[in-house]
Amino acid sequence: MKRRAIALAALLSCGSVLAQNVDGLYVRGAFNGWGTASPLAAKGDGIYQADVEVMPGNHAFKLGTGDWSAEWVIDPDKSTSVRPDTDYRLERQSGPETFLFVRQPGTYRFTIDARDPAKPALKVTRIADTQRGAAPDPHAGHAAQASQQWPTWDGKVETVRYSTPDADAPLRRYVQSSTMLLRDPGPQHVEYAEEDGLPRVRSGNLAFDALFAMAGREMRQNSVSQINDGNYNGGNAIDCACFATGEKWAYVWTRDLSYAADLGLALLDPQRVRNSLDFKLSGWRPEVTAAAQVPGTPDGLQIVQDTGSGGSWPVSTDRLTWALAAEETLRTLTASERAAFAARALKALANTIEIDRVAAFDPVSGLYTGEESFLDWRDQTYAAWIPGDLASMASSKALSTNVVYYQALNLAAKLAREHKDNDKAQRYARWAAELKRAINERLWLKDEGMYSSLTAGHLDDAPLHKFDWLGQALAIVSGVADERQARSILARYPHGPLGAPMIWPQQVKAPVYHNRSSWPFVTAYGLRAAAHGKNAAVADVAYASLMRGAAVNLSNMENLEWLSGQPLLLDENNPGLSGPVINSRRQLWSVGGYLGMVIGNVFGVETLDDGIALKPFVTAKLRRETFGNTNEIALHDLRLHGKRIDVRMQLPAVSEKDGYYAVERIVLNGKPVTGAIRLDALADSNRIEIVLGQLVTGQQDIRRVNANPYEEASAVFGPREPTIDSLARASSGAVTLQIGANGNAANVSYRVYRDGKLVADKLPAGTWVDRKAGATSCYAVEALYTDSGNVSHHSQPRCVDAGTEIPVTDARVISNLKTTAPDARFTQAHLKDWGKPGDRFAVEGIRIEHAGDYRIQVRYHNGANQVNLGISGGVKWLALKDGSGKVVAQGVIQLPHAPLLQKDTPSVYSTPLAARIEAGNEAGSYRLEMTDFYNMSYLDSNRSFTGAGGAEPSNRFDIYGVRLLRVK
Repeated sequence: MKRRAIALAALLSCGSVLAQNVDGLYVRGAFNGWGTASPLAAKGDGIYQADVEVMPGNHAFKLGTGDWSAEWVIDPDKSTSVRPDTDYRLERQSGPETFLFVRQPGTYRFTIDARDPAKPALKVTRIADTQRGAAPDPHAGHAAQASQQWPTWDGKVETVRYSTPDADAPLRRYVQSSTMLLRDPGPQHVEYAEEDGLPRVRSGNLAFDALFAMAGREMRQNSVSQINDGNYNGGNAIDCACFATGEKWAYVWTRDLSYAADLGLALLDPQRVRNSLDFKLSGWRPEVTAAAQVPGTPDGLQIVQDTGSGGSWPVSTDRLTWALAAEETLRTLTASERAAFAARALKALANTIEIDRVAAFDPVSGLYTGEESFLDWRDQTYAAWIPGDLASMASSKALSTNVVYYQALNLAAKLAREHKDNDKAQRYARWAAELKRAINERLWLKDEGMYSSLTAGHLDDAPLHKFDWLGQALAIVSGVADERQARSILARYPHGPLGAPMIWPQQVKAPVYHNRSSWPFVTAYGLRAAAHGKNAAVADVAYASLMRGAAVNLSNMENLEWLSGQPLLLDENNPGLSGPVINSRRQLWSVGGYLGMVIGNVFGVETLDDGIALKPFVTAKLRRETFGNTNEIALHDLRLHGKRIDVRMQLPAVSEKDGYYAVERIVLNGKPVTGAIRLDALADSNRIEIVLGQLVTGQQDIRRVNANPYEEASAVFGPREPTIDSLARASSGAVTLQIGANGNAANVSYRVYRDGKLVADKLPAGTWVDRKAGATSCYAVEALYTDSGNVSHHSQPRCVDAGTEIPVTDARVISNLKTTAPDARFTQAHLKDWGKPGDRFAVEGIRIEHAGDYRIQVRYHNGANQVNLGISGGVKWLALKDGSGKVVAQGVIQLPHAPLLQKDTPSVYSTPLAARIEAGNEAGSYRLEMTDFYNMSYLDSNRSFTGAGGAEPSNRFDIYGVRLLRVK
């Protein structure tokens, strides 16, 4: 009987206990928005039911309470796909999601049958089809109507209609309808209106005006007085005049908010952005005393890294995206509001930067470690072996995250100068310059003409032939990429028929989400990059992608399958690959991206520290296809610092050639201006006229790719990462590798890396001999499609030297905890639940036979939460001292969450501490000591977190031993 099954039987042994445990359960699906809208209601005689309207898809769900304190699952070890009208035995414990595959919209009844309390069962039954017959025409009687035809990938056409009852009204009302089957239940049309206080557009194109108004309306819908998430405050509402993240994401998340604000929302509602940014700052809990190694002010005010991979920070380190939003907000707040926020922003930025310099900076490469920004679903964008070895993800370096650090350092330097803190200003400016240089030295791949998205982790560290559109775009708009690099990136990053994918190439056996997808907010950054690099072809694809997505879906969606543009590509042959797995309407950063497209790219309004610049990027294609029926477009009622701005743009004659139109002149309130417009030059009400003139060819290079979205074509996918099945060193010194194909086809060759450097290319799978190997060499292998050149992730690295293992049962191990004996789940002795601030762990009397560079790791298991959730990743301070007590090496190590199995749970290794160790040193043997550092559970804002680390800080794990691995 599985874990807690006996306890479940006891809990269900009487009717009152049964009701107590079933009442309060919901059919919950975080990836479909069911949330707590579907309670299991008592029907009598031990039967509980919930009826849910379900759209097509492969829906993940759980049976759980509102605060997730209890879950009921079918199998606690693996996901199960349920068939309708079939009984499934339930266990009352946490576990992976259950899946329901649905082909047609319908209402499904979820029933728990607990008439036998010891054997509760779940049955899902389809009870009705959703009727979608003829409905009254929502456009009837509207004087002004327009329609668009959007071709689909499979040769069909979707029609979108727009109408307004009074096109001449100062504030219009709109109706928009679409023939495309929507992702979520509801009518095939939407109604919205322009609002006083928000800008509006008049372009001669009803559809363009309407879509801008819809984005403004969705921004207002996301403007809330309360937020909530099931993982916080018991699922109860939290007061906050903030921006919620979307229809299915009712909380404030650091990166979503920050990118949305940077793209457009800070200009339109700076006070609400500021409130949201404040919500994502926190100091220490009252009971926390920070470890001596943690830098910063005593209160610990810093940016919050949200829940995520391995237990959050510093596996994930993109919390400094906060700086992008802060900079835009500082530009748009009134002077009196700005001063207070600038001081608070500097304090939080400085603390975060200083802490991350200690915990997440690699001085050898000059780069920061941590997960790719926003691409935080490991199975989607990392090697298949990474979810079982998150320390290797934690020690990798990502382009997007490092560019974010670069921008944050520049902002911190600027704020420090403003506050007369010259030491900080100079230090952060120097760090920024050094980081820019390191990004270009370590991540620029000359053979690809693009930046690598990420390096491999420790023991490999090579930049991978993997690419992502957000990282490339941020490198361009931030200035990390020079003009030559920007031109190359824009020309070489692949684009499908409907836009750029988030990652390149795609990954096999992973559903659509980050993999095989386009995200409107990233497309908006790609548009910024295209305008920056004057690439009209890339910009045209981005404009069309953003407008099409909002049009056919009646909302600014979270994401779309990239080849088809579908909000859900349903794969009946492979249901588990359907997706996007989750897709929320009015996703905040998609809304910000659309608003920014119109205001920032079409009309070219860019906020500066002391004014605005006007840099429209109107392409010839946009002019003829979107604004072909007019010679003037206008943006009305934009507000900045309490001043009203109307922008009118005069358009040149339509041209059949491609390119973009140069600005001929700009006139402010009747007077010509050159360059930026200072704030003190603006009146209370302003009219800016932009006259576009000459058509400039600009850059037209774009890489086009295409494939059937249901096929794993080598044109768009990468191979599976290979394996190193065996590694052996002969007495001669030669090392033999056995390269495993891991299911790859014959059109794949292999490359071998030794210590992060390419040493062999164009190999077949099988045996390869390295006659130049060293006694400490570490190897990794990648696969390459010979036709497309698309490359896999690297294999898990293997080293010649197996290292020295010291288990916790060794007499040299010292701890205040006693070892726990093995059992069925944990088959080796360990120090259980070690890591409270006062706990002690040391290994003394360590003697080294061979001098060299070592990597010291703790062998552990952290089961505080699942590998994709929580705030309880282990983060500790490790120090190696010689016999005299002198510190030889010290630093932060990470012990992220690891998979937890019912039987024989494996131990894993932490991130390494690098140390140069001498053999037979005069000071005697070495001593290794591990002490506390901190993780996100130490922050006051996480006191209401429901899981581990909420009620009290959780920085604990089981210790199995340590390993000393010689790598040089």
